[in-house]
Amino acid sequence: MDISPEARIMIGILIITLPTIEFGGTFLLSQLRKSTVIKSDKMAAYFRAGHAHAGVLVILAIIAQLMIDVIAAGTPIMWGLRIGFAAAPILISAGFFGGAPVQGDEPRPLIRLVYIGALILAVSAIGLGLALIFGG
Repeated sequence: MDISPEARIMIGILIITLPTIEFGGTFLLSQLRKSTVIKSDKMAAYFRAGHAHAGVLVILAIIAQLMIDVIAAGTPIMWGLRIGFAAAPILISAGFFGGAPVQGDEPRPLIRLVYIGALILAVSAIGLGLALIFGG
């Protein structure tokens, strides 16, 4: 299987992020056992969501890079899709971690990143899906 230089770069970057997700998981487990940072069940739920979304969406982004190669690897629209799939896990996870409520139930303003990341992911997924269906 031939992989375009663009896909190779993006997949390389995404794979490099995996140890940060792994470290985040060990941090999360340590905090769930003996919390020094997580102050509430609500905050723990946000941290869990951030970690889970990071892992799943990075895997999706890696797969998407290969699918984008099937269409037309070098066009500007395809670069937009590549970056969109790679940015979504960062934005969504950052939104969950940064938006986690410290006191009470109200999320902090960074929760908006979840919605921005979800929108970017939706646009990227729809764009890739349409390009695959209609042949790029």
